[in-house]
Amino acid sequence: MAAGTDGPGHSGATDFFLPVVIAFHGDLGFFLKRQERSAQPPSVVTRILNRKTSVKDVIEACGVPHPEVDLILAGGEPVDFSTHVETRTKLDVCPVSDDGPFPSARLQARGVRTFVADGHLGKLVRDLRLLGVDVSYRPEAHDRELLATAVRENRALLTRDRPLLMHRMLSSGYYPRSQFPLEQTVEVVQRFGLAQTLAPFTRCLRCGGQLAVISKTAVIDHLEPLTRLYYDDFQQCLNCGQTYWRGSHLQKLEQRVKTLIDLL
Repeated sequence: MAAGTDGPGHSGATDFFLPVVIAFHGDLGFFLKRQERSAQPPSVVTRILNRKTSVKDVIEACGVPHPEVDLILAGGEPVDFSTHVETRTKLDVCPVSDDGPFPSARLQARGVRTFVADGHLGKLVRDLRLLGVDVSYRPEAHDRELLATAVRENRALLTRDRPLLMHRMLSSGYYPRSQFPLEQTVEVVQRFGLAQTLAPFTRCLRCGGQLAVISKTAVIDHLEPLTRLYYDDFQQCLNCGQTYWRGSHLQKLEQRVKTLIDLL
């Protein structure tokens, strides 16, 4: 594979010396070492290969996970992740975008609407569920379980674990740039074009299941006395059975939704 400052390990070959210039466009410079980032994109780096290497390996050796890459040009022509670099060339690596050249050569799927999140993103998960987004989340899930869920249920992985996002099993995912849940939520909605599909207060905040209207009589035996007295409209999760009503906490949640939508 690649050799050099950040490339994969040395293969033992001594007669192969191939400089490759890689221009990372948009915000992909975020993943590079600080000294390699440009104030204005693209950020351009050079790697030395000691044998034929796949484009995916070259890009990820620089620190950029493949689910973040939507278009790769080699010498100005589109290529995919499996293409091997065999001659001196320049790679232009572009993030996900809904415009730009070569629309048919884009590498990331459009229309992704379901997600799985790792255990460190609980507040992001709550915000997304509040907006009606389908997010699978188990705080105790191991990496292999997250990957299996992503593949089995065709979900995009949300994680700030870069090596996990680079796993070859993954076809779709995102690394939130911000460490703040509000900003992370806006990032995910914008990255996956979810704004027109949001349906606040339609999913369970506990498990992510869909909510359905349920009669008061059906849940009355499980309600506290004051809840029975003051509330008449109820919803229940079709998955876990959690019951919801328009209690005093709702005003805070409605303000959170308003803040999020105003930022989109």
